[in-house]
Amino acid sequence: MKIYTRTGDGGETGLLDGRRVSKAEPRVDAYGEVDELNACLGLVLSAGVDDDLADVLGGVQERLFALGASLADPAAGARDPRRAVAGSDVAALERAIDRLEAELTPLRRFILPGGHPSAAAIHLARAVCRRAERRMAGLGEGAIPQDAIAYVNRLSDLLFVMARAVNARAGVTEREW
Repeated sequence: MKIYTRTGDGGETGLLDGRRVSKAEPRVDAYGEVDELNACLGLVLSAGVDDDLADVLGGVQERLFALGASLADPAAGARDPRRAVAGSDVAALERAIDRLEAELTPLRRFILPGGHPSAAAIHLARAVCRRAERRMAGLGEGAIPQDAIAYVNRLSDLLFVMARAVNARAGVTEREW
């Protein structure tokens, strides 16, 4: 199988259900944002984070791949449960947030993104995550499962807390605003 197919040369792409749509179609934009987020997390992992954080991010990458597949095929979750994001996935993110927040001093003010290079990369991933969430929400009510929106919303919270944890563990003082 060749990596290039030439089928997208006219500005269209295929959804997993076989339909051809414009590459500017909002659903394509949404799964493109999820793909970019996943690539950002790959960058974070290559920059290096503690093993406990790498384990969490590795699991997140797998869920994001499944989420992207479900966005590329609206009926995917019904056909293949591996592509569905569930409430249990949201709960797993919340447990990770709670665990990391226990390590941190409470916020007194807004903080500026940055600090340790790995924390800065996580902050970038958080911003991309928020954009992916906006694109998913833009598909309209009922276009995707509520758990998928909740997952991406909670993931941005996790990434914020994770960036703070990386800075704290590295002894980097956060810049307040």
